[in-house]
This record gives sequence, C-alpha cells and structure tokens, in this order.
Amino acid sequence: QVQVVESGGGLVQAGGSLRLSCAASASTFSINAIGWYRQAPGKQRELVASISSGSITNYADSVKGRFTISRDNAKNTVYLQMNSLKPEDTAVYYCYAEAPWGGKYWGQGTQVTVSS
Repeated sequence: QVQVVESGGGLVQAGGSLRLSCAASASTFSINAIGWYRQAPGKQRELVASISSGSITNYADSVKGRFTISRDNAKNTVYLQMNSLKPEDTAVYYCYAEAPWGGKYWGQGTQVTVSS
C-alpha cells in the first residue's frame, strides 16, 4: 500500500513564501524520487522539482533560485520551500512518490494561490 499526503498550501501575496510538505510511505518497496508537479487552470501539469533518494535535486527553470526541495529520508517526507512567489505560481500542486520500476503514486493535491 502506498500513501502520499500533501499539506501546506494556501493563499499568499506576491513576494511571500509557503512551504509544502509531502509524506510518502510504501509497505512493500523503497521509494526512489519524490517530487512535485503543478497544474494551473487550462494548462498542462508540469514538473516543479524532484529529489532522489540520494538527494539529487531537479528544478523547473521557472522556479530555480526561488524554490528549494529537501528530503528527510527517515520520515520519507519531502519539503518544498517556495520563496518570492509570483501570481504565475498559482496552481494545484501534486506530490508524487516514484517506485523502483518508475511508476508514480500521487497525492490528492494542494492549492497554492498567489495574489498580486
């Protein structure tokens, strides 16, 4: 059984900060990468950031220098610190956990709204 639970979304003014958390657990396999996608209204889902089990990170160009992803392996929890938020960051953010065979398990999503 796999559980992916997100928390931390909300409403913030432009220039502000939010931190998202994602707790992932799997009963029968070790989780590889954990990451975040986002989907804005009328747009395709896009990768925001990911972090491997060895803490190798990957970021979308649009968030580099503003967002930081980190991982607590003991808790299988990933944090996405979002600073200098812009209205274009408004989206539903989805956490995923990647299985060893590459399959992704998704959380329910959390809304992030940045007002101008």
